[in-house]
Amino acid sequence: MFSATIEAKILQEAISSAKVLVDECKLRLDSDSFRIRAVDPANVGMVDLELSTSAFVSYESDGVVLGINLSRLSDITNIARSDETIDLEFDEEVQKLTIQAGGLQYTLSLIDPASIRKEPDLPDLDLPAKVVIEGRNLDQGIKAADMVSDHIALGVDPESQTFYIRAKGDTDNVQLELKQDEVISLQPSLAHSLFSLDYFKDMNKAIPKTTPVTLSMGEEYPIQINFPIADGNGQVTYLLAPRIQSD
Repeated sequence: MFSATIEAKILQEAISSAKVLVDECKLRLDSDSFRIRAVDPANVGMVDLELSTSAFVSYESDGVVLGINLSRLSDITNIARSDETIDLEFDEEVQKLTIQAGGLQYTLSLIDPASIRKEPDLPDLDLPAKVVIEGRNLDQGIKAADMVSDHIALGVDPESQTFYIRAKGDTDNVQLELKQDEVISLQPSLAHSLFSLDYFKDMNKAIPKTTPVTLSMGEEYPIQINFPIADGNGQVTYLLAPRIQSD
């Protein structure tokens, strides 16, 4: 059993955050949370999305797992106006999810959860460097990197206590540096990794530009990106594997 009501803009934001990495996933509706955890088909990016029940106008679930096509769900929820509420109800007998916003009602066919890839464990990584910046700073660095390269390097220089984003192209280079007094917080430690810019561009579509974003990094380690959603009643964590550089 699952039945809930939520503001359209909150659900749209949550679904978009997961959809940038995966098309199909398991939607885990526990008694106290709404959760998606999935890895993209190439095993490069992972998303862990959680909304607490306080993000909902009403929420009731006895713990069900639904197989969802996120692109379809996103298309449906985006029809609703951002100031509307969306009603969600799972019909266990026919295995369908009813979505209602205003006078619009849509019945979404579900996917057998057993046919969807197993949810990954969230790895316990030793990521010693941590910086908290505004989403607009990350957006600026990603857009600048996209002008010169298809890869992006992020790191921390502990000596100068600086966080940086760098990209090297065939002819041009770009670099964004933010010192300790130019970020929200910085836990300096030596860190540097190179990543696929395509993944960063996809994730950047979902990262709010006015929200603090926490980046945790190491040397040639995955990067962990964390930011709040739903007015602090939810959070999104991305993990992105690095492109290992050969000497």
